Amino acid sequence: MKRIRLVIELTLLMIIGAIPAMATEEAPYTVIKADDIFELREYAPQVLAEIIVDGDLEGAGNKAFRPLFRYISGENKSRGKIAMTAPVSQEQTGEKIPMIAPVSQQSVQGKWAVSFMMPASYTMETLPSPDDPNIKLRQVPARRVAAVRYSGFWSEEKYLLNKEKLEKWIKDNRDTVTGEPVWARYNPPFTLWFMRRNEILIPVAAGAK
Repeated sequence: MKRIRLVIELTLLMIIGAIPAMATEEAPYTVIKADDIFELREYAPQVLAEIIVDGDLEGAGNKAFRPLFRYISGENKSRGKIAMTAPVSQEQTGEKIPMIAPVSQQSVQGKWAVSFMMPASYTMETLPSPDDPNIKLRQVPARRVAAVRYSGFWSEEKYLLNKEKLEKWIKDNRDTVTGEPVWARYNPPFTLWFMRRNEILIPVAAGAK
């Protein structure tokens, strides 16, 4: 019911013009290698507005969206609005727990870092400080990642299925994983499931080809 209520609220906000269509700007990257649904990419440095939340994989994004959206909507020191960008990213944070089964690991870990990418015109120095002390601004350096793209519902099942595909592709290409998976979503919650662009990004060593 909470998810349905959130979708309805965001849809109404979109109708009355409170939310611009996501997203006029995307995280810039260069494709080094393309292989069907997989890509090897190089990303430029980025600044993120990030919040750490508890919950399962599916619920964490819903929980984090409101405070992040309030930040870019004016709940900051300058009271200025910040254009919404894509993707909305989510990655696991906190103490690492050995994997027993994928679903168990997601529910036991409990904490997630959910972030909005800030527009390229902003720097750490020029971004307004959030009113919400739980939102932190973070500089992300240039990095190389392996990516898999898929459509459909934002479900843990689809996330785990595609993460497994990407991990196999990385292994087959003999690349070295250097960080945790990031779940990236590019569309508003009211987008029809078959039109959604979802990605999983896994950092790999810079020497990967």
